Amino acid sequence: MKTAVQLLQNYLDSIQDPKAAAALFAADGVLELPYLQTLGLPHRVQGPAQIEHFIAGLLVKIPDFRFRNIQFFIDTPTQAFGEYSVEAELAGTDRVYKQTYAGRLVAEGGKIKLLRESLDTLAAWRAFSGEQSA
Repeated sequence: MKTAVQLLQNYLDSIQDPKAAAALFAADGVLELPYLQTLGLPHRVQGPAQIEHFIAGLLVKIPDFRFRNIQFFIDTPTQAFGEYSVEAELAGTDRVYKQTYAGRLVAEGGKIKLLRESLDTLAAWRAFSGEQSA
């Protein structure tokens, strides 16, 4: 059975394949990015089908979305915490989406029960809106 860190690594490695990434989640597994709510964006999806749809939509906007610079800070059989980054162009623009994520994963029965990620919503808003920092 996969540990929490193994599941998180597998998720990060398979982000370019929404079906494979979503298959790592339990039937009632949840992907949450709570701070996206401040931007009026979907911030919680549940179940592999919704998670696959969410990731596929992200890849339409950022086709080369890949996690890099992965570091794990908590590694237990059922919980993992890590930080990882993305730097990729937004489709149809000359803008770059540059972001560092912090993710906490809870594993149950060899599947992802919960992956809660935080991100810099101001950086995301600037990338998508084209606004530059003051």
